[in-house]
Amino acid sequence: MTIAFQVEEDGDTPFYLRLAAAIERAILDGALKPGDKLPPQRDIAFDLGVTVGTIGRAYQVARERGLTTGEVGRGTYVRDPKASSLERHERPRAPESLRTRHTLDSTPLLRLDSTSAPDIGQAAEIGQTIADVVHDEPHRIIDYVRGVPHAWREAGAEWLSCGGYRPSPDDIVPTVGADAAIQAIIGMTTHPGDRIVLEDLSYSAVARASTMIGRLPLTVGMDDEGMLPDELDRCASRQHPKLLFLMPAANNPTGRRLSPERREAIVAVARRHNLTIVEDHVYGALTGDEAAPIAALAPERTFMVGGFSKAVAAGVRAGWIATPRGQAVRANVAHSMLSGSRSFLNMETAARLVLSGDADAIRVRIIAELKARGAVFDQVFGTTSEGPAAVMPFRWIELPQPWTSPAFQIAARNNGILIDGEDEYRSVRTDRMTHGVRIGLSSVPGRDELGSALQILKGLYDSGSVSFDSVA
Repeated sequence: MTIAFQVEEDGDTPFYLRLAAAIERAILDGALKPGDKLPPQRDIAFDLGVTVGTIGRAYQVARERGLTTGEVGRGTYVRDPKASSLERHERPRAPESLRTRHTLDSTPLLRLDSTSAPDIGQAAEIGQTIADVVHDEPHRIIDYVRGVPHAWREAGAEWLSCGGYRPSPDDIVPTVGADAAIQAIIGMTTHPGDRIVLEDLSYSAVARASTMIGRLPLTVGMDDEGMLPDELDRCASRQHPKLLFLMPAANNPTGRRLSPERREAIVAVARRHNLTIVEDHVYGALTGDEAAPIAALAPERTFMVGGFSKAVAAGVRAGWIATPRGQAVRANVAHSMLSGSRSFLNMETAARLVLSGDADAIRVRIIAELKARGAVFDQVFGTTSEGPAAVMPFRWIELPQPWTSPAFQIAARNNGILIDGEDEYRSVRTDRMTHGVRIGLSSVPGRDELGSALQILKGLYDSGSVSFDSVA
């Protein structure tokens, strides 16, 4: 269908917000009716003389305002208010001048530097669950959390179960996401001056936050299977670290997975040197890893961490720790002292989503969407992703000569695209360089927009330094 959107002239308001307002007016005026399909993003971008990315942002704002609904692989449709499961909870929207979302989204850059769960319409289930919590527990959502309900622990045990491993609910600590969980573990198991070991390329926010509280990061080399056990052994013998941070199901940023044999070898080294292990399982919620996790191989020294950020919704801010036997109380106190405790609304919502099966249903849809987005990447870059790699919300590419990671990252930004460079995943300075970048696939509103951005990046990849212009 063809719709002539009347976009108002306003030099102070980004075009995508004005287009979202035009879509809203078209719905209110009856030009668009419930069930109507909005034009494809490429078509409307051509008609209006703007980029596909701009249209994608406008469509995203329309979805957030409850005007439309996106159906994966089918397009964007005008929402029928009568069909909304939240109708009984609807209230007048705040005036535009009182909303803050437009200030957060004012950047014209396209974010391929995030791996949060993609939008597959999960806001409906989450919103309904939140509304039910508010209805059922009005007195508890306005107070501090006093105690941990068994249902929260049971939900954590269910969410972290994998590879034949299921932690006891008694050993579960609910947390404000995975990052807060990791810092609570580091705070309770180490002291200022203690050393922490990570892979050469890893989620360096762990190291940066640990440095702020006086811990010292070390890194160990890796190959296609992840951390090298022999190098870990040498490091532990010489530097005497206290804690080892690992992402066995999928390393961030490379996506590499620790094989069962490599896991066994690393556990042997950890036992020999009495290392506490933090097993970050956030991407394991996507991969369906059938291998026994580190927590199953070394339950006496492993803290497994997981959460909703990649497989349900990052904004819920819900996570869990599975602790070694007898460590749950200490971990709970450490988490409360470092993070300011939990939100009843968030944790009760997360527990209900898990125990009802809604979280798993959302995860299935997210995995399907990530596979489809991965296929777009494979088509553009001529790669093949199989197994766990096919569902990762990012891809790691090593750059050809003469590209360096910082130069490629700047060139991408000059083309309106944010990606993550190699240096963002290094916890310490090192001479070991791979000249790689991580490209996020999940935060872009749609596959068309993702494909357009990837085409730009592939053009940079192929053309070399002629695409990089620095200003002295």
